[in-house]
Amino acid sequence: MFYGEFDYKIDDKGRVPIPPKFRDALKEGVILTPSPEGCLTGYTLKEWNRISTQLTGSGLARSKMRLLNRALFSTAFSTKIDNQGRVAIPAPLRAHAGIGEDAVVAGTNTTFEVWDAARWQQEKQDALEQAWQIIETLENNQ
Repeated sequence: MFYGEFDYKIDDKGRVPIPPKFRDALKEGVILTPSPEGCLTGYTLKEWNRISTQLTGSGLARSKMRLLNRALFSTAFSTKIDNQGRVAIPAPLRAHAGIGEDAVVAGTNTTFEVWDAARWQQEKQDALEQAWQIIETLENNQ
């Protein structure tokens, strides 16, 4: 499980440190993908394989499956944590997320996200406001 938020600097080679408490789960590798919210999502190999298997057996029409596979798998990058605990973020992914010098790595349960620091502050505020509304809705439905 990934949780917490961590502020980091991106180095000249586009590498970001991975929080020490995340590293053990990611020792076999990391899959990074662009997220529709304007950040990057990081998966363990186990989670990525689970999603892949789930999609393969989903029963979607072949045309929709091809579209989904193109969107998800063609934009994904596989990487490993280096000896200093960093992962290289490819330029297309950095551009997608608008990640400059300052980044935030945020745990999101079975995945983690990498955000441009300024974007993350706004997203976090919005998420917190909406989360409390969702929790109240859940409590009222019980």
